[in-house]
Amino acid sequence: MSSVLNTSNGVPVHGLFIDGHAVAATRADLLDVINPATGVLLAQISHASDADVDRAVQSAATAFESAEWSTMSNRTRAKLVNKLADVFEANLEEIYHLETLNNGRSLNETRAQVSRLPDFLRYNAGLAIARRDSVIPVDGNYLNYTLRTPIGVVGNSTPFNHPLMIMMKSLAPTLASGCTTVVKPSEYTPLTTLRLAALFVEAGLPPGVFNVITGLGPTSGKALSEHRGLAKWVLTGGTEAGRITGALAGANFAHQTLELGGKTPVLVFDDFDVDQAVNYAAFGAFIGAGQTCICGSRQIVQEKVYDEFVEKLAAKAKSIRIGNPIDPMIQLGPVVSARQQQRVLNYIRIGLEEDGARLVAGGRIPADPALANGFFVEPTVFADVTADMRIFQEEVFGPFVSVTKFGTEAEGIALANNSPFGLAGAIRTNDITRAHRVAARLKCGIVWINDHHRLDPASPWGGVKDSGIGRECGTESFDQHFETKSVMVRLDDAPFDWYKDTAAQPRLN
Repeated sequence: MSSVLNTSNGVPVHGLFIDGHAVAATRADLLDVINPATGVLLAQISHASDADVDRAVQSAATAFESAEWSTMSNRTRAKLVNKLADVFEANLEEIYHLETLNNGRSLNETRAQVSRLPDFLRYNAGLAIARRDSVIPVDGNYLNYTLRTPIGVVGNSTPFNHPLMIMMKSLAPTLASGCTTVVKPSEYTPLTTLRLAALFVEAGLPPGVFNVITGLGPTSGKALSEHRGLAKWVLTGGTEAGRITGALAGANFAHQTLELGGKTPVLVFDDFDVDQAVNYAAFGAFIGAGQTCICGSRQIVQEKVYDEFVEKLAAKAKSIRIGNPIDPMIQLGPVVSARQQQRVLNYIRIGLEEDGARLVAGGRIPADPALANGFFVEPTVFADVTADMRIFQEEVFGPFVSVTKFGTEAEGIALANNSPFGLAGAIRTNDITRAHRVAARLKCGIVWINDHHRLDPASPWGGVKDSGIGRECGTESFDQHFETKSVMVRLDDAPFDWYKDTAAQPRLN
């Protein structure tokens, strides 16, 4: 099974994936999918119209109500979700290469990340079996218990930076809870999402449970977010996109999980090994070409080790091997598009011309002519950055990191919290009491102590402030896919007549 409708000059043309098979969109225009490392056309995708989006949501709604899906027992559903994990694992080699070609992340990074994704399915399958409804002690001779029922159709808009990983954070609890979904991947990176949907239907997932529509955010994405058939809206993307689509979904009182922008502060204290701090900084800032919401883009370093840290981070950045990510020796691939490349280059200009920060590494397009057709930017490090600078406050979303000096612990915490974002933060220290003390004071949803970018299917993931609402992963995410119904049973056979003896019947009514 495939999402490919036909080929044009040897290039596959993908349809929408609705009700278990590829379908043509009602719009005639196609969108190009480009290999960001070479600029070569990889595929073309359909551009879903409002009518196409409605068709996909109706398919998901029909599947949600179908006897095959709605009456499936928790254990049978868990067994199916575990089977999907096995199918995913059996096709990893194909998916590694397709994901790398499509989003430009190095093959080694893709292997490390995507190989973990079947765990999301298995973890949520376990929750489906382990879940229990509550019996609640209440006043009087009553039995009060709860029933949880799946909420319905989940709309999910995923970004270009981690196409499968971010989708899987929502897809796994959606399927394990008994909901259905319509996913709109980024127009830049739709190929692995379309492939996985086809693989899952081949493996026995009922048609309509997992639908994929492709298109642009302002058209197809907007139509999905505002569709009245959605019970839940999930978006990972920029803060402005979250505001727009969140308002649209909110008009229909849809549940929401929004994982938005970030500007992660990393507090490096002078009791921590500088070489290790630099290694973590390079990993945190340049993994995925810096295109992560949790990019360690603000290194806030205590003054005693500041100069040494800057010198060593600059040298580390210059040593990173840049090139075509399909080569396993390459450590840094391109950003996803020419537009994203220009965004990063513009922030380099801002850092130099407007902010007056000190560029100590990178700041250019690589000189290698073999990379000229791709969307590459050198790993870039700015030093002597202050809190009033734009490159300290604004999300760049590229291989770009700033370094800021601090003195006391209180000053470091104030700098870390001086941001409209609050997704993640990190601490580098060997002082265990300081580590926990500072972690409690950082205004964010995720904190790493002496680590970075660590995620697990069981660990809640999400932010505060302009970084969004709700949580992915863990029981928190799984539980958000249910409505809770309270059932109150009177166990007393005594006659009831409110209007005959009101005073003797105290109650909260």
